[in-house]
Amino acid sequence: MPTHRSSAVPLVWMYAALIVYASLYPFTDWRVPGVSPWAFLLLPWSRWWTGFDLISNLLGYMPLGALLFGALVRSGWNTGRALALALALGAGLSLTMELLQNFLPQRVSSNVDLALNVAGTGCGALLGALVHTLGGVERWQQLRERWFIAHSAGGLSLLLLWPVGLLVPAPVTLGTGQVWPRLRDALAEWLSDTSLAAWTQPWLQANADAPTALAPGSEFIAIAFGLLGPCLIAFTVSLPGWRRMLLAGGAASIGLLATTLSTALNFGPQHALAWRTPTALAALATGLALALLLAWVPRRAAAGLALVALAVLVAQVAQAPSDPYFAESLQSWEQGRFIRFHGAARWVGWLWPYAAMVYLLVRLGARDP
Repeated sequence: MPTHRSSAVPLVWMYAALIVYASLYPFTDWRVPGVSPWAFLLLPWSRWWTGFDLISNLLGYMPLGALLFGALVRSGWNTGRALALALALGAGLSLTMELLQNFLPQRVSSNVDLALNVAGTGCGALLGALVHTLGGVERWQQLRERWFIAHSAGGLSLLLLWPVGLLVPAPVTLGTGQVWPRLRDALAEWLSDTSLAAWTQPWLQANADAPTALAPGSEFIAIAFGLLGPCLIAFTVSLPGWRRMLLAGGAASIGLLATTLSTALNFGPQHALAWRTPTALAALATGLALALLLAWVPRRAAAGLALVALAVLVAQVAQAPSDPYFAESLQSWEQGRFIRFHGAARWVGWLWPYAAMVYLLVRLGARDP
């Protein structure tokens, strides 16, 4: 079977990194356990479990299994060997995470979690094998060749990760990239007992005293460019014309669905559409209209415009305050039942615009395929 450059490869690495983060969060108070790290494997299955734990451990590893199988098949492996290696890699990652959790007092190693993670990896790999057997991989390759340019794996991976970052509570609709408040707080904590504290604390405190809300104009710009940026990234890896118009409409639909789901999870289903303010609707319409107007620009021009759009987005989002409702919602993700997904989605939401800007800079400096 011929090999192809697959977007599943960077997605495997990204998803594995997110699993590591979610499994070892919060990375504090490491200590040597008083028993063998392998002892949990021989313990009887715990009586204390919830349906949420079972589903999250099973479903959390299914995408990893499917991505591993897809990456291996696209690299030329046959179905049987790809299934076996995908299962072995997923099981190895899960076992490593469970062993390391012995050294974290806030995490508990569990043979039930290990079994569910392995089962999830196997189910994902089998699902990938089913799709492959039915010709899904070949059809995707044909579709990709008609819609996207060669070497589009990086851009497609970014586009697939974008809605994941939108699942974490954001201070403004589609407002990914608000990493500065956490960096500011971490910097203040690191410097609190040093001689630099007297110099840096007034500046950090001045930056912490944000206004109670973004100005309507700033909010409008942040939302419009929050939609325009992903659309332009799609344009850098797709052919000009009507395909780009459909991709822009698809990006808008996926972004709004992810925002609605995030709002429903954080504030309840009855408030799922609370994000539909007049400013948000007008900004979304403007961002989509701009994307449609730019559907015929050259790919390099689209990359440059996307870089500008994302820079404007992070500049506006950096000024957005964390209102009490937003902070309370974020705390429920960090301390409640969403903790298994919090680390993954939060890091995607924080870093997605910056990773996209790095990708765009590389695209601008590379030769067109």
